[in-house]
Amino acid sequence: MMYTTRKLKIGKTQRLDELAHEAGQVYTAVVVLFWRVVRHNAHWLSKYAMMRLVRSLSLHSQTVQAIIDTFFESLDSWRARRKTNPDAHPPRRRRWFHAIPFKESAISLKNGILKLSTGKGNEPVTMPWKYAKPKFCEISFNGKAYVLNATYVINTQNQVTGTDTAGIDLGEIHIAVVATEKGVIIANGRVLRSKRRYQNKVKAHFSRKMDKRKKGSRRWKQLNKAKKKTLTGLNNQINDILHKQTTKVVEAMNNDGVSTVGIGDLRDIRQNVDYGKKANQKIHQMPAGKVREMITYKAKRVGMAVRITDESYTSQTCPKCGRRHKPGNRNYKCPCGFKYHRDGVGAVNIRQKTMYRELVPVVGEMNPPVGLRYIA
Repeated sequence: MMYTTRKLKIGKTQRLDELAHEAGQVYTAVVVLFWRVVRHNAHWLSKYAMMRLVRSLSLHSQTVQAIIDTFFESLDSWRARRKTNPDAHPPRRRRWFHAIPFKESAISLKNGILKLSTGKGNEPVTMPWKYAKPKFCEISFNGKAYVLNATYVINTQNQVTGTDTAGIDLGEIHIAVVATEKGVIIANGRVLRSKRRYQNKVKAHFSRKMDKRKKGSRRWKQLNKAKKKTLTGLNNQINDILHKQTTKVVEAMNNDGVSTVGIGDLRDIRQNVDYGKKANQKIHQMPAGKVREMITYKAKRVGMAVRITDESYTSQTCPKCGRRHKPGNRNYKCPCGFKYHRDGVGAVNIRQKTMYRELVPVVGEMNPPVGLRYIA
């Protein structure tokens, strides 16, 4: 089962502020109650026990349950994450505001009007809607206005006809490098790196000016407003680059008949290694997690299966002879005579690991990589 989302900007009103604050109060009550019981009774309340204890007169009962689900999903995610990352933090932070979720039972559509119930006796949230009734809705604040995110279920079965496997190496210089049976595809990240560098310069520029002003003064507020406006524009441009490039990557895999995708695991890349100040900044800002998420849902949307693959030594192992050789630049040269693009070597080895769960030598010659460029 796969989902797709439609978005609608609905502005900022006092009514939505009140509902978002009430949702924040519910989430805070869940956080406080859960950890208080843990602290005093050494007992973890179940989700169903929490649903019986926490109520709200201003929100639909299903909305309250959805907020409770959010907390327990974060809790489960932390419990799974701490097995590999002992420094991971559990959900403890209270919230003044929270997104307002609406389950299917609180959603109705009639005569082109979408009605989101806020409980018996309360005024519902209504808006014109030209699409079908959604499965789930959520109203969130994007910093300027409230946005409705409507979720639909889509059928992804029988959309992929190929049987090939692809390996994807995510990186800082190139957004993604894909290896399939037909060759290697490189999603160029030059424009993205340029935007990242400019973003860092903008942050430094405004920080220098704001440091010379008293925090909270009129001039400080003006600079802070200008900084947020500029960075918002840059973030939108960066997201546009990532969406277009990842869409091209999935389309290329689909054209090559890919049914299974193996993505290199970079989630703990900075856990135990210090790469130096300059390299740390680049790796910290590398959007590997966002790229992985985009490729995952776009690939699943067309019916591809996605796996996270351990990428240890994939960029150092020769696909031809299997010996390890650490490259000194962007080109991989093995003493056996094999030469290829370093990221391409990583993608090929990730593909082999996804297919065989180990590094298996590639039979035959490898075609030169094909580039995918970003076009604004």
